[in-house]
Amino acid sequence: MSNPNQLSLPVYLPDDETFDSFYPANNEELLNVMSLQVASAENQFIYLWGQPKSGKTHLLHACCAAAQEQGMQTFYIPFEMYASMSVAILENLDSLPLICLDNIDSVAGNPLWEEALFDLYNRVKEAGGRLVVSASNSPTQNNFQLPDLVSRLSWGLSYQVHLMSDDDKLAAMQQRAEARGLVLSDDVVKYLFNRLDRDLRTLFDTLDRLDKASMQAQRKLTIPFIKDTLKL
Repeated sequence: MSNPNQLSLPVYLPDDETFDSFYPANNEELLNVMSLQVASAENQFIYLWGQPKSGKTHLLHACCAAAQEQGMQTFYIPFEMYASMSVAILENLDSLPLICLDNIDSVAGNPLWEEALFDLYNRVKEAGGRLVVSASNSPTQNNFQLPDLVSRLSWGLSYQVHLMSDDDKLAAMQQRAEARGLVLSDDVVKYLFNRLDRDLRTLFDTLDRLDKASMQAQRKLTIPFIKDTLKL
């Protein structure tokens, strides 16, 4: 895990969630736009929406990672943690080059947080910063009660992050394995795919676990070895 400059918020980002490790499938245009977002201030606001486990969080993590490689200070917060935070955490962020807010619809209907988000949008616009946010639905369908906030969410670019097909997930697993120097036969990949939850985080975490186990045991990733390691 890497620890970016995130003020006092104790959030750690995965080292492996970058633009290069994001399997684009039918999100190629979005991936290109997100990559350019870090290098250029042309698009001040980007709003991502899509179903859970569609890759939104990965893209926000990738934005932060790419910005940090360029020496930028970033801010990332998963809004599902809002119950344990104060809205004060959004203060003074307008001085940062890039802010990434994940799952902001978690605070829909909460007047205090909605006002804080509305104010943040205004301050970022005035300061010329960049703000990338994600939610489950389009800007007008998240049950936010503050009309002015709904208006702000529609600023800039809005993209739906499409879920991968099963074939795309299989290809993403093989790409991930190859990047880690693992050799996975088609039979092995399908064996894993048919016995694990089919969200990419679970699949990738399992590959990481198998990678470590194979290195320790000096064994190839065969189905018998995987059965023994994962107790499948």
